[in-house]
Amino acid sequence: MSVASVDHTGPWTMADVLALPEDGKHRIELVGGALVMSPSPGIAHQRASHRLAALLDAAIEASQVPLEEVLEAVNVVVPGGLLIPDIAVMDAVASAEAGRAIHADDVLVVVEIASPLTRVTDRKMKPALYAAAGIPHYWRLELEPAPRLHLGQLENGTYRDRLVQAGETTALSKPFAFDIDPARLVR
Repeated sequence: MSVASVDHTGPWTMADVLALPEDGKHRIELVGGALVMSPSPGIAHQRASHRLAALLDAAIEASQVPLEEVLEAVNVVVPGGLLIPDIAVMDAVASAEAGRAIHADDVLVVVEIASPLTRVTDRKMKPALYAAAGIPHYWRLELEPAPRLHLGQLENGTYRDRLVQAGETTALSKPFAFDIDPARLVR
């Protein structure tokens, strides 16, 4: 069943969205009472997401960051909505108790992998919503024309980005040690 066939009147609420049946063809997010739908990600996107999540998981384990967990495509509650980042690093205890959604207060890093269909949303709308929610780190991976990773750290209510191009490495020490060349995330 797709959302298009659901009979609904008026603005959508968090409860409305969480009550929808799972939809394997779309990601359904809520922003200001309106649904934002995007198609399920393609193969290149999924490959990069899986690889990055595995590398983040290994980096967190090696850094011995207490109680952090890496998950893909989870519901994150932000002020005025519900977003689904491609990857989220969150408090493991909170995620175990979360049910269908986790609150932004329990999220340390969100990662969006921009595609041609989500590029504007991932560059404009989502950073503002994640910043308003107080999520300390917003990273955006762009695969085309060449892999590059924007590493955003929240400062004074907005993300200050550092760009890492293919052939360079992240060389992060905060929020945990993490060193990856974005080129490793694609074939």
